[in-house]
Amino acid sequence: MKTITISEVEYTAFRLAKEHLSFDEPIPDFSTRAPNLLESSVLTPFQTFSGKALYPTLVTKAAILFYLMIKNHPFRNGNKRIAITTLLTFLSMNGKWLSADTQELYNFTVWVAMSPAQFKDQVVAAAEKFVRDHLVNAE
Repeated sequence: MKTITISEVEYTAFRLAKEHLSFDEPIPDFSTRAPNLLESSVLTPFQTFSGKALYPTLVTKAAILFYLMIKNHPFRNGNKRIAITTLLTFLSMNGKWLSADTQELYNFTVWVAMSPAQFKDQVVAAAEKFVRDHLVNAE
């Protein structure tokens, strides 16, 4: 399974979000991010403990990556948009894609963003279900 790196977030996901999803709220320059929060968001899905992956499958990795990119709020603006493009980039790197329509993906992303922190486990489980239910092979 391929991982996603900070440089891939910057050069692919961040730039795609900035170029195609800015709307009336521009995404600030990448250099304004909170580096520790971004690194934590991107590295957590690939952590291991005692030689075992904490998030062992593509779906579990994708779900926690998506959740953390939203909830850790590593950027001053555009976190939901960047989370979506990061998720799609990660899935694409691994030969997968989401078959959800734009409105459905947007609604789910806003729901994750608005979720209370104390429900993290339930929201991540819902993100896993969303990814699993919409996962298709990339063309």
